[in-house]
Amino acid sequence: MSKTQVITVNGRAIGAESPVFVIGEMSGNHNGSLDRALEIVDAIAGAGAAALKIQTYTADTLTIDVDLPPFRVASGHSLWSDRTLYDLYEEAHTPWEWHRAIFERARQQDLIPFSTPFDPTAVALLEELGVELYKTASAEIVDLPLMREIAATGKPMVVSTGMATLAEVDAAVNAIRGAGSSPIVLLACTAAYPADPAEARLGNIALLREAFDVPVGLSDHTPGVGVAVAAAALGAVAIEKHVTLDRADGGVDSEFSLNPDELAALVRAAEQARVGVRSGVGFGPTEEESTMLALRRSLYVVEEVRAGDEVSAANVRSIRPAGGLAPDAFDDVAGRRFTQDVGRGTPLTWDVL
Repeated sequence: MSKTQVITVNGRAIGAESPVFVIGEMSGNHNGSLDRALEIVDAIAGAGAAALKIQTYTADTLTIDVDLPPFRVASGHSLWSDRTLYDLYEEAHTPWEWHRAIFERARQQDLIPFSTPFDPTAVALLEELGVELYKTASAEIVDLPLMREIAATGKPMVVSTGMATLAEVDAAVNAIRGAGSSPIVLLACTAAYPADPAEARLGNIALLREAFDVPVGLSDHTPGVGVAVAAAALGAVAIEKHVTLDRADGGVDSEFSLNPDELAALVRAAEQARVGVRSGVGFGPTEEESTMLALRRSLYVVEEVRAGDEVSAANVRSIRPAGGLAPDAFDDVAGRRFTQDVGRGTPLTWDVL
């Protein structure tokens, strides 16, 4: 990918030269309360994130109410074992009548609000609400008709690639490019909830960037911020993390969500990682280090001496600051005599010997 490639959303740039685009994902952490949902918006804004994301579906647009084995989460899942899909999505969905209030609250706080639609009716709703950006979920990457439906809006698309083969990512990218002019940001992702850092496969960031010539970020479901910060160091231009007010409050996504303080720490650390890696290589003092050169050690007279006194370890030492002979010169000056009286705290130089 060209290092200068940038996608702009509402005046905010997403690209290698810009601050990491941190997305706070509310998902089901509202726990069924609009007031809590708005508090999460406030918390995401207060943490310094760039965007707020929700999900636009109902249990009926995502699945059907059937209690058969394929419609249950696998036994042994750490969070949702044996729950029916319908029951899980009924609990986790964000009511469509809340969307406008949530988006308005986000815009008031300079967040970019957007969503993941899961069917054409959701796209229609989001278009009515004037979204400027779309996200697609990992499981939907194989739903090429949905990809084309979203791409037809011409809005930028953030596409999660969890579980996908490279061929499936290629098919989705081609479907998007064939259906409209939507700029694309791909997100490396491990679609496990929560995800094990050992399965993060952050090397996919560079691979996706080279293979598809688009900006690449990370959708991260691992605990904490370590994996996300590492991704920023590896060139991720966007990072998405689930956010809750307090994991102790519970909820379908709480276990792998960040609290507001953790999100704020991620925003800071991700940008530090991006800037630090881009600083390149070099030796010798930097501009900021130059002021510290004066604190290097050198040889100083540490006791009052008279002309004729010998240089010894008792009256000359290697100390901070700079200004005197190099510490390694002590063996050359030891035993030499002072040619004049010298006060304590005077740098040792050849002209006093």
